[in-house]
Amino acid sequence: MAPSNKRRTTLKGLLAGTAALTTAGMLPSLAACAQDKATAAVPLKGNVNHSVCRWCFNDLSVEELCVEAKKIGIKGIDLVGPKDWPVLKKHGLESTMCNGAEINLEDGWNDKQFHAQLIKNYSDMIPQVAKAGYKNLICFSGNKRGKSDETGWNNCVEGLKKIMPLAEKHKVTLVMELLNSKVDHKDYQADTTAWGVELAKRLGSENFKLLYDIYHMQIDEGDVIRTIRNNHPYIAHYHTAGVPGRHEIDETQELYYPAIMKAIVETGFKGYVAQEFIPVQPDKIASLKEAVQLCDV
Repeated sequence: MAPSNKRRTTLKGLLAGTAALTTAGMLPSLAACAQDKATAAVPLKGNVNHSVCRWCFNDLSVEELCVEAKKIGIKGIDLVGPKDWPVLKKHGLESTMCNGAEINLEDGWNDKQFHAQLIKNYSDMIPQVAKAGYKNLICFSGNKRGKSDETGWNNCVEGLKKIMPLAEKHKVTLVMELLNSKVDHKDYQADTTAWGVELAKRLGSENFKLLYDIYHMQIDEGDVIRTIRNNHPYIAHYHTAGVPGRHEIDETQELYYPAIMKAIVETGFKGYVAQEFIPVQPDKIASLKEAVQLCDV
């Protein structure tokens, strides 16, 4: 009996040791699998075309931002000019809102003294945008500097009408961004949807539309969903950000983006929604991924 007992004891010890070694070897693999699962891209629904604004991630190179954007399922990058378009093309991304023709945010189409420079800039840029295969080129009203709404509209129409035939010929849409004048851009003229829509009506061209920045318009006028539903034919593009602060569009801010995105989708919108928040969380790409998933209705 003694030899048999000894053998059983020895076998139990060997089996226990083998199990311990096997479990220990599996732990790193299990941890890696968990990490992969946590970071894997969630398939997007396809109802929203997602983009991201370049300037919000300036700590990354354009190349690095393209790589991360592709992983998330983002289709394009906003606010990049011709020098960066080859990088976007390399990664199969669109330049969803081109820039580089504007002077700045303050000196815009509502002031005749800037018309000559703007006409030259946009006349040069519109063919470049078209040749690259892109559609949208940003523009700005500029600051009021004492001008009435009527004067601002008249000046914008006078200047823009000189380049609208070129935009129409090249199938490029000039997109004027609506910005708040309460917090971020004091004295900016196109600070309400109504002002921008009236300008679009006066121009009467399908190649002039608005960039409805949800962050900016929440600050200056609110009533976001109703405004989008009532004015969507004049809107070519959307930007996001959390209010207040322009940070992540999470539970720290006052807007509920899934409902806003659902309203946008219901209008039949086929353009792009670009994330334009300034990340404050340590993992900025994780914040971007979460924002895209939140808006993917």
